Amino acid sequence: MEDEFPKKRNVRPTEKSNLPIVTLLVLVLLVLAMLYVGYEYISDSSSNSEELTSVVVDSTLDEQSVGEPITDEPAEALETTPAEKSAEPVKEKPKEAEKETTPAISASSVGGEQVTHTVKSGESFSSIASRYNLKTETLKGLNSSSPELKSDVTKLKIQVQAVHTVGPGDVLRVVAGKYGITKEALMKANGRTRDYSERGEKLIIPFPSKK
Repeated sequence: MEDEFPKKRNVRPTEKSNLPIVTLLVLVLLVLAMLYVGYEYISDSSSNSEELTSVVVDSTLDEQSVGEPITDEPAEALETTPAEKSAEPVKEKPKEAEKETTPAISASSVGGEQVTHTVKSGESFSSIASRYNLKTETLKGLNSSSPELKSDVTKLKIQVQAVHTVGPGDVLRVVAGKYGITKEALMKANGRTRDYSERGEKLIIPFPSKK
């Protein structure tokens, strides 16, 4: 009995496997899903770009509409005619500041004697007038032909009380007393810093009061 069925014992039943088919189906489904997702992404991006384009166009239209004035009047009425332009007031140019002119003053009206002063660096009409006990207006009037001062060039005419020649015993205090002025005023008029004088020297005597 054992020899009659030897082949039947060794033969295994063949089983059909469905694993490859299932794997193939899964791959196909994944590919289809990826294609679907990609299509949705492309369609969404294109729609977004169209929306952005429409927004930009709308904004430019709004800016143009804002920039243009809205009026019911015709365009011709807005333009000004030459007659209207000429009717506009003409602005006057500001007049140039007139130069101040000091009236001339004669030496005889001031009195005394006349000397000449050469302008030094840093001096002005007011400082020179103070030195000789004159008013600034008087000094300018005596020199109306010289409105500007130039160092070592301009020579001014100065009216003083007198010109004194120093004699024996004429110290500055004594000379000042003779003409009714102070020793300090005498030293200032002559540009002195020391109480000293020499015989034969000429001293300028300023007025006791401002002229």
